[in-house]
Amino acid sequence: MATGTKEIHFEEDVVKYLTRDLGNFAEYTCKDTTVYNKELCLIEEDAIAFIKETQPKVYEAIYAQYGLNTDAKIIQNLAKSIKTNKTLKTFREGQIKMVGQTIKMCYFKPNHNRSPEHLELYNKNKLTVIRQLKYSRLNENSLDVAVFVNGLPVVTMELKNALTGQYLEDAKKQYRNDRDPKETLFEFQRCLVHFAVSTEEVAMTTRLAGKSTFFLPFNKELRNRNPNGFATAYLWEDVLTKDSLLDLIQNYINLQVNEEKFYNPTKREIETKKSEVFIFPRFHQRRAVQNILADVKEKGVGQKYLIQHSAGSGKSNTISWLAHRLSDFYQNPSDDKALFDSTIIVTDRRVLDKQIQDNIRQFEQEPGAVAYIDENKTSKDLKKAIEQGKRIIVTTLQKFPVISETVKFLKDRKYAVIIDEAHSSQSGEAARHLRKTLALETAEEQDDKEKDLDEIILDEIKSKGDQPNISFFAFTATPKPKTIEIFGSKDENGKLHPFDHYTMEQAIMEGFILHVLKNYMAWKRYYKLVIKNQENDKEYEKKKAVRVLGNYVDLKDHAIEMKSRIMIEHFTNLTQNQIQGTARAMLVTKSRLHAVRYKLKFDEVMQEMNLPYRALVAFSGTVHDAETGQDYTETSMNNLGGNIKIPDALKLPNFRILIVANKYQTGFDEPMLHTMFVDKKLGGTSTVQTLSRLNRTKKGKDSTMVLDFVNDLEQIQEDFQQYYGSNNMELDDQTDPNSLYDVLNKIENYNLIYKQDLEVFANYFFKKGDHKEKLQPILKEITARVISLEVEDKLNFKADVNSFIRLYRFLAQILKFSDVELEKYYVLLVALLKNLPKEKSHLPYDLVNDVELDSYKLQHQFTIELELESGDTSMQGMTPGGAISGTEDELELLTKILKVLNDTYGLELKEEDRIDFLRMKDKVEQDENLHAYFNPNNTKANIRDRFDDVIDDVLLDFVNTKLDLYNKLTDDKINAAFKQFWFNELYNKRMNG
Repeated sequence: MATGTKEIHFEEDVVKYLTRDLGNFAEYTCKDTTVYNKELCLIEEDAIAFIKETQPKVYEAIYAQYGLNTDAKIIQNLAKSIKTNKTLKTFREGQIKMVGQTIKMCYFKPNHNRSPEHLELYNKNKLTVIRQLKYSRLNENSLDVAVFVNGLPVVTMELKNALTGQYLEDAKKQYRNDRDPKETLFEFQRCLVHFAVSTEEVAMTTRLAGKSTFFLPFNKELRNRNPNGFATAYLWEDVLTKDSLLDLIQNYINLQVNEEKFYNPTKREIETKKSEVFIFPRFHQRRAVQNILADVKEKGVGQKYLIQHSAGSGKSNTISWLAHRLSDFYQNPSDDKALFDSTIIVTDRRVLDKQIQDNIRQFEQEPGAVAYIDENKTSKDLKKAIEQGKRIIVTTLQKFPVISETVKFLKDRKYAVIIDEAHSSQSGEAARHLRKTLALETAEEQDDKEKDLDEIILDEIKSKGDQPNISFFAFTATPKPKTIEIFGSKDENGKLHPFDHYTMEQAIMEGFILHVLKNYMAWKRYYKLVIKNQENDKEYEKKKAVRVLGNYVDLKDHAIEMKSRIMIEHFTNLTQNQIQGTARAMLVTKSRLHAVRYKLKFDEVMQEMNLPYRALVAFSGTVHDAETGQDYTETSMNNLGGNIKIPDALKLPNFRILIVANKYQTGFDEPMLHTMFVDKKLGGTSTVQTLSRLNRTKKGKDSTMVLDFVNDLEQIQEDFQQYYGSNNMELDDQTDPNSLYDVLNKIENYNLIYKQDLEVFANYFFKKGDHKEKLQPILKEITARVISLEVEDKLNFKADVNSFIRLYRFLAQILKFSDVELEKYYVLLVALLKNLPKEKSHLPYDLVNDVELDSYKLQHQFTIELELESGDTSMQGMTPGGAISGTEDELELLTKILKVLNDTYGLELKEEDRIDFLRMKDKVEQDENLHAYFNPNNTKANIRDRFDDVIDDVLLDFVNTKLDLYNKLTDDKINAAFKQFWFNELYNKRMNG
């Protein structure tokens, strides 16, 4: 229990807990600073005592050679080994060799009890704590607490008590200013970790570098709390306990070699800078792995775990540590073998995460025990690795479907599957193949002959759903509702939630990523379209017409140029000076054609401005521009030459802006990205994933900027808020399994699929043998029936089929289905959907021939910080959805559509203006004289003249009361346009009903 208000009381509390009496032993021994050898940086008596007690025969052999000088010789060689191999390697690999003997300096806890003598050796490890350690040969300086394992230093701590007015920053300053990194104890990799500790917060570093020392937060949560003592007591009550500390040394701490590409201005080329980083796990990383292992120990194989860790969480390291631990995990110490035969890391990235590979190799004790099935290897290599029982296999999701029908396993095989960046692709057909590939209940061919059709289908259903021989561990920063439903854990209140979470809020607060909504600049476009020929006014579906017209406007050269100039001017005036003059920007466009036209316009404007850099463009395939007749590819437009890739080219000084169309919006990690120009509608996870390209930290980068021309800022804020905290899902909001039967009932009501079709198709599909060609006549007949439907029914049917397939794929992963008919319908509908002819686009692209852009302008609305609130969020499950509404999209005159667009983008009416405008509209339409003009005996021109006179009279009423509105509505262009649009609408209404 924490007592006292001074630093010494804080120190006493730490040491008292570490040395507490646990019955007949204590984990730590407290010793005086005089036992510490300042020159050799170790406790000699601990090292010798450990060797004598754990390796008596080794000690005797050395003693036979050196006699009374044995201890001195051992300490001399130990010091030499540490200087050469550093502390961690000395602990792990036993590098001290003398007279043909190898001395081990640590025994780690065994995973099983088949060698009880190993556990006895583990219990003989000696942990020592020293208060006020005098570490220097040059002075009497001391640090608050030091921890040793078998005489070797592993942890130092500087403590500060908030009640004395001393805080975490004071502890950091002490390390930076008063702890000379040239001292032996503070040399890189000599002591494993240094903790700055206050009564409220903890920070750590593995490398002291004077004033440049960089500390990482090591907090249990965003705000540490402890009702029973110091808020930071978790450090010594959990992390520094014997089992935990030795586990960290054995399984977590590691040396990484990071590679960073940069531009060398002297050599004028891209170079790679390598740096050594000594990794000590952050609190949430260790917590996630430890809690998962504890749950697996309790529940065994067949569970699912969702780990929601934000960008900046160190996910690659966490995955590596988890894979390493699972690959040699024993559920019970008495088990004959490890729980999992293979641990498979599945990533959506075709180029495997190099950091994951490098990290796992550090823990690879048996050469060849880890298989990396990257883009240069085939599915056969993956199949071979699984059949050989490789302990860890790292591969891509895309390779599983290829081998799902060919791999057969023994019934006792068990798998741990770690999914890197779990999202929708893991809840689709590829993931179903993955489960099927690893299914343990694979019947032999001769058994199938003895089973009836329903039994075969039930086996198929089992192979696609949850498997009792597979445990899933899914990592993502932005889980969708269905991700939570598939992988989430249910609490006592029926809520689904991530098994472990490290939130975006905590990552931002701790400085691992930047808050990308701090500087958000909103722009709005205003434009006016007019009809070329009033006599050819046509009817179009409103929503589709608005979409086509909006796209038409955004592709116009005038619109592209205006936005391009705004972006380039912003970049040259502000962005290019950020991050010590190295900042980059990204433009996110709505289509490949938009990206092409932006690239051409950027090149033109940049050349005009005589800028020393250009823009890069990224899109897939070939884009044909119908206006110019030209074909474009990103290779031809960038003209990089050689094998240089776009991410590397962006580091060159002659490329500062990257224009993208559905590329580099996820997984692209470039810390120099400072500004993002958004000209594409975002939503949900795509909002967070796209804008988060800016959040990577870098020295000199203290801000980001977003210029958005399209999106609603409230929606952007809402999307980020969804992932700012952790996500929960109420049980009542989960997907209703009965919705699947509702959709199937709608499909059956079309009476297109007969029961005979269903049974015959299933018989051919599921029975062994080459019957696939017999499926086509059945599909052909059903397809003909679908094609004969009316257009609306055809669209609704396809939408219902899509909805059924989507729901069944999803629900099969979270429920135990035994309904054979559902599986029969599933396989038939999947095949049918592929067989149906693709519907031609119903978008009315021809209407752009009837209009022209009359005016276009962009207006800066405001620059704002979109604030996010602390706290958790809730999500809802899937709904059937997808089917087209029974009512048609409202057909409206193009003039009314234009009026809607111009009301939104052109007139800029205030609220009081709108009210007066509506009153004016009522007054005009209720004019009895005007009403009399609308008759078959009158010409349209006469009616129009009278209509214009009435409007002009009404407008005169505004001169004295609403002058501003009068000026807007009597502007030549607006006046002519809105009179024309209004008249056509009224004429059609009165004359045609």
